[in-house]
Amino acid sequence: MKEEEKVILVNENDEQIGLMPKLEAHEKALLHRAFSVFVLNSKNELMLQQRAHHKYHSPGLWTNTCCSHQREGETNIDAGTRRLQEEMGFVTPLRDSVSFIYKAPFDNGLTEHEYDHVLIGEYEKDPVINPEEVADWKWMPVEDVKNDIMMRPETYTEWFKIIFDKFYSHITL
Repeated sequence: MKEEEKVILVNENDEQIGLMPKLEAHEKALLHRAFSVFVLNSKNELMLQQRAHHKYHSPGLWTNTCCSHQREGETNIDAGTRRLQEEMGFVTPLRDSVSFIYKAPFDNGLTEHEYDHVLIGEYEKDPVINPEEVADWKWMPVEDVKNDIMMRPETYTEWFKIIFDKFYSHITL
């Protein structure tokens, strides 16, 4: 049996204070390190993914290009690169942008409480999505994403709405 992936528990200064199985950290709403990758193309379109329909939270919702949790000893960039390959089937150079703490409860009793590092990359081609992680994908102009979130917020993940709203000026090229 595969051991459950652990997340890095952190304090408000992003200093590691422990490790915990991912599901337990989400059940207890404990602050842990995470990253969110935003990939844009030369037309200032954002690559969005629709989460796989069997995900344990936020299934079928649209969100940023990919996101996940760093492994112990892994840099933000290395973690983002790894997960981009695993979910979207490509690698592109990423750069650290901004980071912030957010808390988002879900209907199923779980809570995302993350110290999130926003990573930005550029890419021009189509991804090769992993159907275990991603149901669909699309390029969408950044301005259209902003407007669509206002018109149809229920179709987007909670963390994506928070990141996009808070850091809109940082996620454009």
